[in-house]
Amino acid sequence: MLTARNLEKIMELEEKLRAEYQVQLDAKSAEISKLESATEDQKSAIAKQLEQISTLSVDASKNKKIEQRNRELHQRCENLLEDVAKQKIRAKTLQADLTQVREDLAVLKQFDPAKMKKNLDASKKKLAEKTTANDLLQKSYKQTKAENADLKAQLKALEAKLEELEPKDSEVEESDVEQEAAA
Repeated sequence: MLTARNLEKIMELEEKLRAEYQVQLDAKSAEISKLESATEDQKSAIAKQLEQISTLSVDASKNKKIEQRNRELHQRCENLLEDVAKQKIRAKTLQADLTQVREDLAVLKQFDPAKMKKNLDASKKKLAEKTTANDLLQKSYKQTKAENADLKAQLKALEAKLEELEPKDSEVEESDVEQEAAA
């Protein structure tokens, strides 16, 4: 029975304590429920913020990638501009060379190869004709020279004969002159 009494006392004590502290307990319960709802709100806010952070981190990584790509494209653009400047210089050089080549070609066109070949062929033919004519003239010159030498030899022979005959003729002429004078 003692235990039943002790139990009753404990129950009474519990009721007293409850009556005394019930207001505080209710206030604490209300405070706990407020805090629980606040923590729920904070959890939902944290979840939203976490979601925003994850989307922002994805956006930030995308932005970083875009910025990196922009830097690469900017570098490429600068390289291409340098290449374009070099190509412009090269094009100007090539245009100057082309102008020079055109001038050289104009000079060379003055000498028409086909016409020059025809002229060369015609000149070769004329030269061949003149060479053959010259050869013929040389032959005839040699022949004339030989004939002239023969004629000179004959002339000398005839002059020698004439001289031999002249003293006889001069004697005959003298006698003819004497006969004429006597007559």
